[in-house]
Amino acid sequence: MLNKSFITTILICLAFISQNAAALTDEQLSAKTKGITLYNQYKPAESELRIAAEAGDGEAQFYLAEELRQKSQYITPEAKKWLELASSTGNFYAMLRLARSDDDLCKSLNNCPPGQKTPAEWLSTVKEEATQKANNGDAEAAYIMYLASGQLDWLEKSAESGFAEGQWLLSTRYKEGKGSFILPWKRSEAAERWAQASAKGGNPKGMMEYAAILYENGDVNGFRHWNEQAASISFATTVYGYGSDLAHEPDTYGYPYDVVKGYALVSLLKELNGGGGLDTSVADKLPKIAEKMTATQIEQAKKYAIEWKASHPPLSFYPEKLGL
Repeated sequence: MLNKSFITTILICLAFISQNAAALTDEQLSAKTKGITLYNQYKPAESELRIAAEAGDGEAQFYLAEELRQKSQYITPEAKKWLELASSTGNFYAMLRLARSDDDLCKSLNNCPPGQKTPAEWLSTVKEEATQKANNGDAEAAYIMYLASGQLDWLEKSAESGFAEGQWLLSTRYKEGKGSFILPWKRSEAAERWAQASAKGGNPKGMMEYAAILYENGDVNGFRHWNEQAASISFATTVYGYGSDLAHEPDTYGYPYDVVKGYALVSLLKELNGGGGLDTSVADKLPKIAEKMTATQIEQAKKYAIEWKASHPPLSFYPEKLGL
């Protein structure tokens, strides 16, 4: 079960968001932290990420490359440069992105610079390096090996080693029919077990996956609990849903009516400025909630929103690093 110490841990991690952070000045680290926050909110983050990337931070280099790639919808020469620099720091996600770039322009024109790795060579590199780490117990490296190979046993190894995102993904893969189970009900049991492990490990998608399973099983209290936990780590889509539920717009899951808190949470999403596509929903929902409130309650909600923002992680959609 999550508690205040878990949220504190998240806030600390945001301040020291990579192993390379010690090499950054306070200004560079602040820019990196803000850049990743903006990126995770689907908001423009290039200028902030560039500060830390140019300082040599591999994680910032990867996120900057992804920002540039998504903006152009392909790996631009500059994005490729940042991916290669990030890869040189050991960033497996950057290596995998390069391994998946099968439409390389220089390869098509047959004018790649000497010594430049092909996608196949990047795939070989990431597999070699990640296998070593995974075999030494690195749970995220085992997850990387699943992404690189598609072999489910690597994902199972990652989950068994405690990587919460791997646990969530394994749960969904089992629900999709992957893996072998002699007894049919063992599949659903395994999917529930790994969703629960992911939820307890702090993964917001695991929380919502487990919440959905509990709801399907008739455990509405369990659903409400994990829905609230996902909101408490600022999972943006759940903040919207939880706030709406508290304000009974609509009253679907039986939450105690708290229109002040509900309005406050939904109003927080305005700061996304359209990031993640919630702006239309928020613009439609807030007036409906406000109709139930007095002017005093709205002022209370505004104060509550400020206090919530100060004591919780920044809003985030928690996108998968190689998801788009």
